[in-house]
Amino acid sequence: MKYYLFSFLLFSIVLSAQTNQKIYDIIGAVSAERIEKDIQTLVNFGTRNTFSDTLSNTRGIGAARRWIKSEFDSISKACDHCLKVFYQKDLVTKEGNRRVPHDAWVVNVVAIQKGTKYPNRYIIMSGDIDSRGSDTMEFTKDAPGANDNASGMAGTIEAARVLSNYTFETSIVYLGLSGEEQGLFGGAGFAQYAKANNWDIIGVLNNDMIGNIKGVDGVIDNRSFRIFSEPVPANETEKERKRRRFYGGEVDGISRQLARYVHKNVNIYMPEMNPMMIYRLDRFGRGGHHRPFNDLGFAGIRIMEAHENYTQQHQDLREENGLAYGDIIAHVNFEYAKKLTAVNALNLASLASAPPAPKNVTIGGIVEPSVKLKWDKVDGAVGYKIYWRATTSPTWDYSRYVGDVSTFLLQGIVIDNYFFGIASVGKDGFESPVVFPNQIMK
Repeated sequence: MKYYLFSFLLFSIVLSAQTNQKIYDIIGAVSAERIEKDIQTLVNFGTRNTFSDTLSNTRGIGAARRWIKSEFDSISKACDHCLKVFYQKDLVTKEGNRRVPHDAWVVNVVAIQKGTKYPNRYIIMSGDIDSRGSDTMEFTKDAPGANDNASGMAGTIEAARVLSNYTFETSIVYLGLSGEEQGLFGGAGFAQYAKANNWDIIGVLNNDMIGNIKGVDGVIDNRSFRIFSEPVPANETEKERKRRRFYGGEVDGISRQLARYVHKNVNIYMPEMNPMMIYRLDRFGRGGHHRPFNDLGFAGIRIMEAHENYTQQHQDLREENGLAYGDIIAHVNFEYAKKLTAVNALNLASLASAPPAPKNVTIGGIVEPSVKLKWDKVDGAVGYKIYWRATTSPTWDYSRYVGDVSTFLLQGIVIDNYFFGIASVGKDGFESPVVFPNQIMK
């Protein structure tokens, strides 16, 4: 009995601390050369404005999206047709849309790698297909969009190349979205598509500008990147809002937990990188394609460079007062784009390898010297991990693996001084995102 207890404790310690070689292999397989080639191909289409030419084979958004689909098809053929590749589209009309010059189909390119155990659970990596110049209504001028956002699209294609060599329990979606510059139309359409098909989306990693290392302020940094996330779901109920007022959770919504998940994994597997969690939906006055998913209650974050250069965004190609404007490929750092693609790939793999998050997490311990947590067990979990942190800390700083149980008394810790959460742990050590307690134990 003593030997069994010792073995169990040793297993618990190893399980909660181990890393997985598969993740290192995935990081190492990402290619800067392939990313560069893909960005150059996208730039060569001249413009990818949502309302540009759709018939030409060499110029415009039509040629770009057909090429992206052909790349996904080639990847699928190489992995014995492991991807389901298709277009998803919605009609956007000029009427009522001030950034729409004419009616057009907004077409997304989708590649789904189905999960072996949870095919209806999805983790999504997205990049934007479209580009723009100074005037979003002008759709004929050159708008190479090398960094914004050929870099994110190329990263998404590269992640598909790497991860298609593996199988995962949860489905992964590699997604090229259109219409971002005119109003997040592609993301809105696909989010509605996913909802109509009853998809269980556990996270969206939106990549928008992952290739620039020199900021407009002169800072050069090839290691830092930002993770934007909203604090609580946009569709939270009034009951949830009132509960949050008294028991906390102002920065503990599902998107914020996804951001923390990415932050933690990067610190473990890519410690040379500096992930910066930004406690904001997006930049001031600007938006990204994770937002339409957030609007419907799905977890979603934006991953992007830390130092932007505004002379290279939304600019016609020109020179003024000796300063060159425009989003050209010369400004893209391919090694940096490789790093951020690897950030996505390792987290896609981790999420897709983890069991579902625990359900119905409750907490108790009012006027007591200990905290009691209770949750519903989930399929695929071999155990659970309690996380806690000071109420002012941005990250989960303390944890304890508690085994295959559904309740646990965390002794000697006062509930008033910390925030708490629970994660499921799978047989290979992969964890779900942390779940903040959604009910108070009576």
